[in-house]
Amino acid sequence: MELNAATPLHVIDGPILLRLGVAAVLGLLLGLDRELRGHAAGLRTHGIICFTCALMTISAIALHKQFSGEGNIDPLRVFEASAAFTGIIAAGVIVFSRGKVKNLTTAAHLWLAAMIGIACGAGQWPLVISATIIAVLMLTLLGLVEDRWIKRREDE
Repeated sequence: MELNAATPLHVIDGPILLRLGVAAVLGLLLGLDRELRGHAAGLRTHGIICFTCALMTISAIALHKQFSGEGNIDPLRVFEASAAFTGIIAAGVIVFSRGKVKNLTTAAHLWLAAMIGIACGAGQWPLVISATIIAVLMLTLLGLVEDRWIKRREDE
């Protein structure tokens, strides 16, 4: 069996560490909302998913560049694999109980963490920053609105 040439350890560089590190930190930040609300998928789950998607993306891009012109290498398959795997995990957190569906936001949140991880892995920094800011604002502000006004109405 013929394998690709191994990458020597001295090639570990700043851009790779930056992409992986940012993905891990942002995944943890996204998971903080779920953790504080007591949901099943919290800090660690979001952090790992975001980090892993960045890792998959970096690896896919590197392999695509390494094997360009040889065979059918398509880095966009990372999206397919990430979506399938995230869907499996997200489906596991969705619960139907007493006539209500629970944890849909957590499932969508996991998908968001996966996509931000892919963008980190691809080094798409404006997209990463914009998506994270909008996501954190949306989750925080909508969480406050739900807690303050919507849940009060349900309790009355």
